[in-house]
Amino acid sequence: MALALALLWQALGRVWRSPASSARHAPPSRAMEHDRAMEVYDIIRTIRDPEKPNTLEELEVVTENCVEVQEIGEDEYLVIIRFTPTVPHCSLATLIGLCLRIKLQRCLPFRHKLEIYISEGTHSTEEDINKQINDKERVAAAMENPNLREIVEQCVTEPD
Repeated sequence: MALALALLWQALGRVWRSPASSARHAPPSRAMEHDRAMEVYDIIRTIRDPEKPNTLEELEVVTENCVEVQEIGEDEYLVIIRFTPTVPHCSLATLIGLCLRIKLQRCLPFRHKLEIYISEGTHSTEEDINKQINDKERVAAAMENPNLREIVEQCVTEPD
């Protein structure tokens, strides 16, 4: 009997940890976190690059794997984004982070805390940029600049 239970737990553990298993096989909170992560990704994937005529998804600046969602309270989630600039010296990485933050603040339909980071090792000044894009006062000050606000609006506005 003990052996049967051990085998059952081992099998269930593999199913829940398996990347191939769908969200419906995961425990309820993990399934909800997965659904929320896909919802977040659908919002950010269409953000336009400030320099190129492509979306962040097309440039692989954001991918499904760069979004993590953790339940931190009843109907409240921690959303963590780790984006990858196209080059290690990308001068617009801060602007991309700002676009991610603004679009998610406007569009997420659930209560959340938001953390946005450059993927580790993908930018020469990632620590400084991470501080800037996660500092509410700096974000507010940036959005008061009319030129910067216009660029952000162009990047986050959905195409018709």
